[in-house]
Amino acid sequence: MRRAYLKNLALSGAAVLTVIAVWVVACLIVRNDYVLPSFFDTCKEVGGLFSDAAFWTAFCGTLVRTAVAFFVALILGILLALVANLRTWVRAFLSPIVSVLRTVPTMAVILMLLLWTTPRVAPVIVSLLVLLPAVYAATLSSLDEVTAEYGVLARAFRIPAWKRAMKMYLPLVAPPVLGQAGSIFSMGLKITVSGEVLANTFQSLGGMMQEAKMFVAMPRLMALTLVTVAVGFLLEGACLIVYRLIVRWRR
Repeated sequence: MRRAYLKNLALSGAAVLTVIAVWVVACLIVRNDYVLPSFFDTCKEVGGLFSDAAFWTAFCGTLVRTAVAFFVALILGILLALVANLRTWVRAFLSPIVSVLRTVPTMAVILMLLLWTTPRVAPVIVSLLVLLPAVYAATLSSLDEVTAEYGVLARAFRIPAWKRAMKMYLPLVAPPVLGQAGSIFSMGLKITVSGEVLANTFQSLGGMMQEAKMFVAMPRLMALTLVTVAVGFLLEGACLIVYRLIVRWRR
């Protein structure tokens, strides 16, 4: 296990170094900071962001919006999946709604939400609408596997539906759902930032990106993008650690 972990870490480091090398070579070829800022200027800008109080205010605002959308989607998605697993008519009713939420254009939703809500609220709602189908599908898939294995036994002992859902199905599907929570959380961050950019949300990472674009501050824009990507990786890593701790505790 330790050798495999070190191997994966080395490969990840090699991938990062490869991306940096390609970036440096591309900058030498393009030689235009307005098209592609240099890696070193971007690193300096990242350091400047960390010492800027306005950045931390924007960062916290974006993180709170992402967390609200994620946890609301997590609760609603799990509850809807539980009901859909127990009642076939609910599954049939929700199926076209989930399909529409998956395919609806994100930008169009943001533009409509800006007419009905505020730039602070619109990114949260659009992120929720994107994350909810993902949580619902992941939970329902896990529930179908559990039901196929234990459903007949539960019905044979005439266990009430609510007991099956809360005391049997939910504990069994929690680990696999948490295993996918990291990727869903990081996707929520990406959607939230995209919504903030389009809505020009005040005190947000997306709003800072929009401001950097307006003033053609390309190193700052690239630095904000790198920070967002890094935060997404950290969120995935944190969720993965929680998942492994839960699995270890259950064993």
